Amino acid sequence: MDSKTFNAYIKLAAEYSTDWLSQPEPSDMYTLLEKYFIVNGETADIGCGNGRDAGWLAAKGFKVSGYDSSPALLSLAKEHHPNVFFAEALLPSLSEIADQFDNVMCETVIMHLPKEQIHEALKNLKRIVKNDGVLYLSWRVTVGEDIRHEDGRLYSAFEPEFILDHFSKSSILHFEDVTSASSGKRVCRLICKIN
Repeated sequence: MDSKTFNAYIKLAAEYSTDWLSQPEPSDMYTLLEKYFIVNGETADIGCGNGRDAGWLAAKGFKVSGYDSSPALLSLAKEHHPNVFFAEALLPSLSEIADQFDNVMCETVIMHLPKEQIHEALKNLKRIVKNDGVLYLSWRVTVGEDIRHEDGRLYSAFEPEFILDHFSKSSILHFEDVTSASSGKRVCRLICKIN
């Protein structure tokens, strides 16, 4: 992961957590997860942040493991959701994760990677999905050039095809380019069956 982004999510974890919790519930994303995820399946939330979505998944009966690169965010996640397993893992390698899951979600994380690391991240996200499992992947859209937010976070610019070309058309269950009901930002959401 980009080092300035990594450091921002450590130093400003409490601020980000407060911001995420103050946003409306991402009901549009949750509707998609309920529709496409394998019911009660073993589920990994990659880039789980403060555990908001992992907690929601656990409440819906999924067996959830949340992973993030920020120890500070993981500490908040454990505090808010003591019934969920949380551990450190870092994209693009996810070398800390040997298990495979029925469902894997990676919500607005990959755009923080330098573009040259995204292919490896996609390969490793697919690696941790069981055969015939489901991958949910979303990213915030940046048009034109990469942007470095004032807090240090990187937002890589790439077209949807840069991601879509890594998945066969037959494996894509859903794709949308929309404004998030939660953040109000433009996001792409991709749901694929991995086999």
